[in-house]
Amino acid sequence: MNATDLLANTLSSDANTRQDATQKLETASRENYPDYMLMLSSVLVDENSQIHIRNAAGLALKNAISSRDPARVAEYANRWMVLSVEAKTKIKNDALLTLGSTSPKAGSFAAQVTAAIAAVELPHGQWGDLIEILLGFVNTQANVNLRIATLQAIGFICESIKPEILTLRSNEILTAVIHGARKEEPSAEVQLAAIHALFNSLEFVRDNFEREGERNYIMQVVCEATQNPSVQVQVGAFECLVRIMSLYYEKMTFYMEQALFGLTVVGMKHADERVALQAVEFWSTVCEEEMDLAIEAQEAREYGEAPETESKHFAKVALPEIVPVLLLLLTKQEEFADEDEWNVSMAAGTCLSLLASAVQDAVVPAVIPFIEAHIKSTDWHHREAAVMAFGSILEGPDPIVLTPLVTQALPLLIDMMTDAHTDVKDTVAWTLGRICELLIQTIKPDVHLHALISALVGALSDEHHRIVANCCWALMNLADQLGAFDGDIGEPIQTGPLSPYTEGVVAALLRVTERWISLCASSNGLIEFPSGGNEHNFRTAAYEAISAYISGATVDAIPVVQNTVVAILGRMEQLLGMQNQILGVDDRNNWNELQGNFCSVVVAVIRKLGAGIQPLADRIMTLLLQLIQAAGRTSTVLEDAFLTIGALASALEINFSPYIQAFLPHLYPALKAHEDTQLCTVAVGIIGDIARALGPQAAQYANDFMTVLLENLSSDVLNRNVKISILSGFGDIAMAIGPAFEPFLATTMTVLRQAGALQPNPLDYDMLDYVGQLREGILEAYTGLVSGFKGTAKVAVLLPYVESILELIHRCAADEDRTDPQMKLSYGLLGDLAEALAGSPEMKQMLMKPWIAQELRTKHRMPPEMNKTRRWAREMVKLATQ
Repeated sequence: MNATDLLANTLSSDANTRQDATQKLETASRENYPDYMLMLSSVLVDENSQIHIRNAAGLALKNAISSRDPARVAEYANRWMVLSVEAKTKIKNDALLTLGSTSPKAGSFAAQVTAAIAAVELPHGQWGDLIEILLGFVNTQANVNLRIATLQAIGFICESIKPEILTLRSNEILTAVIHGARKEEPSAEVQLAAIHALFNSLEFVRDNFEREGERNYIMQVVCEATQNPSVQVQVGAFECLVRIMSLYYEKMTFYMEQALFGLTVVGMKHADERVALQAVEFWSTVCEEEMDLAIEAQEAREYGEAPETESKHFAKVALPEIVPVLLLLLTKQEEFADEDEWNVSMAAGTCLSLLASAVQDAVVPAVIPFIEAHIKSTDWHHREAAVMAFGSILEGPDPIVLTPLVTQALPLLIDMMTDAHTDVKDTVAWTLGRICELLIQTIKPDVHLHALISALVGALSDEHHRIVANCCWALMNLADQLGAFDGDIGEPIQTGPLSPYTEGVVAALLRVTERWISLCASSNGLIEFPSGGNEHNFRTAAYEAISAYISGATVDAIPVVQNTVVAILGRMEQLLGMQNQILGVDDRNNWNELQGNFCSVVVAVIRKLGAGIQPLADRIMTLLLQLIQAAGRTSTVLEDAFLTIGALASALEINFSPYIQAFLPHLYPALKAHEDTQLCTVAVGIIGDIARALGPQAAQYANDFMTVLLENLSSDVLNRNVKISILSGFGDIAMAIGPAFEPFLATTMTVLRQAGALQPNPLDYDMLDYVGQLREGILEAYTGLVSGFKGTAKVAVLLPYVESILELIHRCAADEDRTDPQMKLSYGLLGDLAEALAGSPEMKQMLMKPWIAQELRTKHRMPPEMNKTRRWAREMVKLATQ
């Protein structure tokens, strides 16, 4: 079978034919990569091949060079780089030749292939003449298709390659792109390709934006493009303005005054929703930038410094112009609109929320007249828009300003939960949820609570699941704000404002979640879930609300907690009994999701009852072990089950011992599932939970735990962030078993010292972030180790390792990118070391280092808890060095 037939078969409507062709291509890719690539290239460049076949060839070529899977990027790049020069040259020339194809689609495929090769070769200093070749193509006026495809290639290259690699050619690239985007360009297709290429190149033309003349010209071309006869070009131009505002906010004052205020306000009113959406997005971006700048300014004031960039307050200046347009757009709702389909009304609501956060109190007088005029309108569009506007301004303005307005509006909003129109009722439920979340002080228990809860509970039976989900969310927020939680100071709270309602609310929420049990038997006797499943996540929202009422339950509501967990365990048992009878992928996903919901409620109960969960422990553990077996390789279910077991271990402490032998055979495979980052992370955390629960008795499992954790550290597949959790796990084990950790001490300390020596490239921000997290994990491990040996006869075994511990603390302290969590851990560790080894001459000598005294001197600019830890550490060091 030739290449054309094989590629055609990958697009066949027959599944077997398609699968057979795909497998043959994959085999060819593995067994003879050079011939495979040349075969695909010959099809791509062949003008006689059908366009869908050329498309398949181009896609396969691109996918053989680049991968979305980070783990395979290097592998694919290396495979390309070791191809012969002749093969690579042939493929590259074919791609460049296809850019000028008579078929614009073929040119687009070739642009993607060209960019994929460039992303591999340019960072290695290869294909040095590519940009020059592409710039020559852009200036080939006679071939419009070539210019379009070349601009697309430039755009893809700019999108996929780090800016610094292209910086030296930025002037030439920008010149070519801007030339194609000018209003004088006769081809709208060329303009569109140029505008898209400009969008992708904006980040690396920073130097050009620093020069006023060049910046003015770029802005002129983009602003003129917003008035282009082609709607697609207009959309692309507004997308550029959004990106420019995000990247170059501080340069925008002149352009806002001269053009952007007017262009974007008019753009928001555009008849074509695609343009209006981008114009609204422009103001959303302005608000986001100014919110960030406000936070930076506040932090700078706390440190007595000037902010790096001053806010220009564009949003506040434009408020009178943009608010009326946003309110008008709120009335453009589509009845029963799908949440996944973004429309101009949704965009306006989001923008109004951001505007409220950015301008704060100033938004209130601009919006309230609209609300007052329309909240009782006979037209549901205006009624819903008024409620949406009210809900959108509840975060940002001072609560003192909002409180009287909310207090006045609450009775009306509660009554509107019976509105005849579904969309209005849905938005009212969302707004009440926002009030419960943000302005709980406006809800007076003796005035509003009964009516509010009655209205929300009553709407739980609504046939529209989106309304049910919002009511569940509102009820959850009430519990979060008015409940009694473990963090509350003093004796357990006997009763609270929600006490009279907890039983009824939880019962209503359980009824909502009973919809899953309305399973129907099909003709063959198998079980099928009803259609609709968990639409709008209503069922998950109900379980989250149940968990909130359990977590916040007062003493007088504990019987509700106990009855609820019994009901949930019954459902778990029933669902486990069905698992072999479920039909289809959707039903299996429903089953998995429900088990996760059950686990979340059980975790909330365990944390609430603490050791009081003991009478149900056998039943819970039995069900969880059955769930783990039933889950197979479904990692989300395993994670939920493991997290529940971790909570149970923490609650039962030493009484968890009877369950360990039955659980460990399930834990070890999860620890060895290196390709599943999340599951492996949870499994590592369980080791810490078990160690803390058992204390010294965990020593009998320490050898197995340490062996598997050390094996994981040496894995090339395991995600590096899991390895940070493993380092922290060493500390958990050491703290639990104390001196019994000595056999593992030397190996552990070597691993920690080597990890602590890692120095990041200051230009690699991902690596900087990773090293920061890594150091926190190492400091946590050291803290556990020191705490485990402190106060024991074996504490002196730590002395040989103190120097390397202090080196890491010094490295953290001297790092200009040091974080508060790092330094709090560092101070605590210094104090622990000084306290643990006080009286040791060697320790005294090591603590006399000048940098330690300097670091522990009075510091201003730090959080109170961190400062408290620093003062304690200073006192411990002082005592140890006397």
